[in-house]
Amino acid sequence: MKLGPHLHRIGNDLVAAYLVDTEDGVTVIDAGLARLWRDLTTELTSMGRSVRDIRGVVLTHGDTDHIGFAERLRRDHGVPVYVHEADAARARGEVKTKPAWGHVKVGAVAGFLWYAMRKGGLRTTYLSEVVGVQDGQVLDLPGAPRVIGLPGHSPGSIAIHIPVADAIFVGDGLTTRHVLTGQQGPQPAPFTDDPRQALESLSRIEDVEAKWLLPGHGTPWSGGVTEAVRAIRAAAAEQRR
Repeated sequence: MKLGPHLHRIGNDLVAAYLVDTEDGVTVIDAGLARLWRDLTTELTSMGRSVRDIRGVVLTHGDTDHIGFAERLRRDHGVPVYVHEADAARARGEVKTKPAWGHVKVGAVAGFLWYAMRKGGLRTTYLSEVVGVQDGQVLDLPGAPRVIGLPGHSPGSIAIHIPVADAIFVGDGLTTRHVLTGQQGPQPAPFTDDPRQALESLSRIEDVEAKWLLPGHGTPWSGGVTEAVRAIRAAAAEQRR
């Protein structure tokens, strides 16, 4: 799906990954689930590109539904995979988590799990090698991605701001479609290690000017970053009641 002159999405509102296309090549943001590989190659073809044009994959964090085809790109095509140093072990499968589920709706959970199974979510291939990044770093990749530390969902969660795409990618720093309830709109993401820290971290992105606020799960948001953060804080306050 083309969102802008330099911006494409693959997957859907359940699990998404993104492609930033510039004259210097393609940067992939997150790698979804393993069987999104076909979506990746189909989208690249529609762009007049191929896997050979991918210069790097930047992961917003190391969870299994974000690293899907990353190792395939690294192993088979020599594409470096970048992740915050605090999530490197998570992306390599050395750290396993058991986050709380919280409130769920059976239909929403069933839909998410069914999609995840169909797209290879039960056969995750962890990364063998990663390139560690830090908060504030600007990567030497197409679009010059800027790393913004967004800890909370995981210790090494990050947002990635790419001005040429007019977009900020937030992974599971927030969601616009709760995979466990189906609720729409900006809100805290489920399966978060430290919900309070995740909420506090949003102050680090609320002044970013970008048309697109792009989560790993949910509809692309174009209503302004500041408004999304305001809505998430309101939703979090309502959940605490």
